[in-house]
Amino acid sequence: MGPPILDRDRLPDAGLTGEQDLIGPTYHRPSARPGGLRRAGRCRGVLAATLSILGLLAGSANASTLIIEGAGDGHGVGMSQEGALGYAQHGWSYTEILAHYYTGTTLGQAPAGTIVRVLVGSKVKQVPLERYVRGVVAAEMPSGWPLAALEAQAVASRTYALTDHAGGSRFDVYSDTRSQVYRGVAAETSATNAAVAATAGQIVLYAGRPAITYFFASSGGATEDVENAFPGAEPEPWLKGVADPYDAGPATKWTVDYSLAKAARLLTGLYRGSFIGIEVLKRGVSPRIVSARVMGSREATVISGPELAGRLGLSSTWAYFSIRNGSVVTPEADHSGQTRGQSPPTPEPAPLGGQGGVAPQPSQSPAAASSSGGTPSA
Repeated sequence: MGPPILDRDRLPDAGLTGEQDLIGPTYHRPSARPGGLRRAGRCRGVLAATLSILGLLAGSANASTLIIEGAGDGHGVGMSQEGALGYAQHGWSYTEILAHYYTGTTLGQAPAGTIVRVLVGSKVKQVPLERYVRGVVAAEMPSGWPLAALEAQAVASRTYALTDHAGGSRFDVYSDTRSQVYRGVAAETSATNAAVAATAGQIVLYAGRPAITYFFASSGGATEDVENAFPGAEPEPWLKGVADPYDAGPATKWTVDYSLAKAARLLTGLYRGSFIGIEVLKRGVSPRIVSARVMGSREATVISGPELAGRLGLSSTWAYFSIRNGSVVTPEADHSGQTRGQSPPTPEPAPLGGQGGVAPQPSQSPAAASSSGGTPSA
């Protein structure tokens, strides 16, 4: 689950506030979203690490262009929806998909008679769990996608409903991207209802307890450790970054051109004096940006990758940067120790959810976009 950073929804954990407000854990793709990923023109860039001080001081900022090459869409924690599509197209079952994205988990059953308290507008509605999940799956994933992907979404959404606790004692989940999108009976389709029925009551467990099941749109080729994506979050053994080869095709990549002057305006307040640039300090395993320093001639500020991406409207914190001056494009270095284009991690195969086996490893090229061409009904 995961909203785009543009939504700036809060992390639905009462203990996490502040900069987490800029990026939430669940993602719902808007109906206007073109194709498999947001086009580069709809993204906003992350600044280059260690931008040219001399160029800025010489007054050439307006003539220079920041080129941002990025990957993925969403926060990167848990299940990639586009990746689930690819695995399903390559014959993986929903149990194998879930086990791949939620490390070391098994499947169990939700308590009988569970009621979900959903905040819809200003009213709290009490909805039986299975009915709630039917209203979520069709809003979060195209109904024309393979059954295994829809089934994986159903189990993830059902588990998330039991673990979100967004409203404390008042309600459990929002009906929008602050939790996961719920559109009720109006959203239901025969295909998504079949996926819910086939997985009735099933939830993801870690060490016998429901495990919060974040998901998002597209990984770009690897997911991320939760503590790297959500500043202040504690490490969780089932929310570890994994390689995601079926969500690593050309459609997951994007490029943005951004003037240095405009970037400086968007970052106003994060530096003092003249804007100099940004140094990337640390990356995660995927390698999304964990922290960066916004540089000014008089004062610099260290901020998290999600906060930086939120200020600049970036769809993912996985990004590398170059500066173009005239016809010369110079790749920008950073201090993370990771090389541009470095391959994502390749972890050991995850055990099958609830079956104790080993998930098969993909041997084919990354999957193409969904043949249905569908978009979420929201």
